[in-house]
Amino acid sequence: MTWLYIVGGVVVVLGFTAFFGAPYVPSRRRDVRRLFMNDYPLRSDDVVLDLGSGDGTVLRVIRQAGARAIGYELHPLLYWVSKVLTPGVQIRMVNIWTAPFPKDVTVVSIFSVGRDGNRLVRKMQREVARLGRTVTLICYGNPLPGRAPDSAAGPYLLYRFRPLHLNKP
Repeated sequence: MTWLYIVGGVVVVLGFTAFFGAPYVPSRRRDVRRLFMNDYPLRSDDVVLDLGSGDGTVLRVIRQAGARAIGYELHPLLYWVSKVLTPGVQIRMVNIWTAPFPKDVTVVSIFSVGRDGNRLVRKMQREVARLGRTVTLICYGNPLPGRAPDSAAGPYLLYRFRPLHLNKP
């Protein structure tokens, strides 16, 4: 009977993510380190928001690179794992689609799922309009629909989102 509860618990925890968020795909530390140390070096004044921060791997590398890291994670188990493994970093258990970005965010990092591409573009456009400045989006996974990346760094695609008033000549 105990095994039934364990299996049921695992199904509920994994199903939670399948219905409400992207799947958990652990980041490869060496890829993240290469991105933020070499390909897209962070500055000490950067504030990087990791949407779907999972176990906190990306957050830890951001902090090691000398920038401020903030994580948004919806999955309760991953949220707590990240809190334990990444002390001193602000991690919020929120829905990335409804939670506003911090006012000082400069870079957003996300594992991009193809089904959410259009939604992600709309979210970024709303947030940069609200913030009134350019924010860089770094996607791992799928490219954004209808939008060419500004640059690429290994498996990562970088997009710069500007408020509409900054896009005019």
